[in-house]
Amino acid sequence: MNQSDERLRVLKTYKLFVGGKFPRSESGRVYQVTDSKGTWLANAPLASRKDARDAVVAARKAFAGWSGATAYNRGQVLYRVAEMLEGRRDQFTAEVAAAEGLPEAAAAAQVDAAVDRWVWYAGWSDKIAQIAGSANPVAGPYFNLSTPEPTGVVAVLAPQESSFLGLVSVLAPVIVTGNTAVVVASERAPLPALSLAEVLATSDVPGGVVNVLSGRTNELSGPLAAHQDVNAIDLAGAFGELHGELAVALETAAADNLKRVLRPRPTDWAAAPGTDRMLAFLETKTVWHPIGI
Repeated sequence: MNQSDERLRVLKTYKLFVGGKFPRSESGRVYQVTDSKGTWLANAPLASRKDARDAVVAARKAFAGWSGATAYNRGQVLYRVAEMLEGRRDQFTAEVAAAEGLPEAAAAAQVDAAVDRWVWYAGWSDKIAQIAGSANPVAGPYFNLSTPEPTGVVAVLAPQESSFLGLVSVLAPVIVTGNTAVVVASERAPLPALSLAEVLATSDVPGGVVNVLSGRTNELSGPLAAHQDVNAIDLAGAFGELHGELAVALETAAADNLKRVLRPRPTDWAAAPGTDRMLAFLETKTVWHPIGI
């Protein structure tokens, strides 16, 4: 090849993230992802219902080990994700800018906020029990203690309009408390989520703790909401005029096995986070123990 010849770019092949591995969609389908101006960016895998079921199996398999890890260890793992993201800041800035049509400075600010959010939630890992648990006064010679426990497998519909910061804002609080997650990325802008999967795979997050699907929100959310082995669902990605009826249908499907449902609501993802998303996916276990034994 002559030096004057134009070099062909090596285009990236995006894949799903299930069980710590990167499979193509079971159906073999893909769909075009474009930027805010309609320019083609890449082909993303179009996950099927079978992919969603496989992701739930992987999340359930990983739940015992992740929920059984010490809170301090989970905090270390989340902090490691922040470290890895810091090293790939330029890549994510470019992807967020392309996905959301933001100037580079605004996209960089979102990436910085997302990295900081991982650190913020990491710090809560061994502290959330102190505000969610209690020693209860009882009339009798007993200790009565309430402690929080993770709900289980949580399906997370990532926000449609905030492809990276919004995604981190709904994912980090789910896993820091010991839950495992099946994430449906923003349908319009899935690339930052699929790239985040690469960071998770090369950090210390055990396989199956986070599973990332891309595709049609309508197609994937129904099977997840109705799945008997999904314990909770965050409907953040079902907010807005286009998904209003979807949110109602998903709540109805989730009620079939009494899931915890976090309803969609208008959210400023750039605002300072609180503890509500961590507390939403915790159960309370109360133990009675006789005094003196």
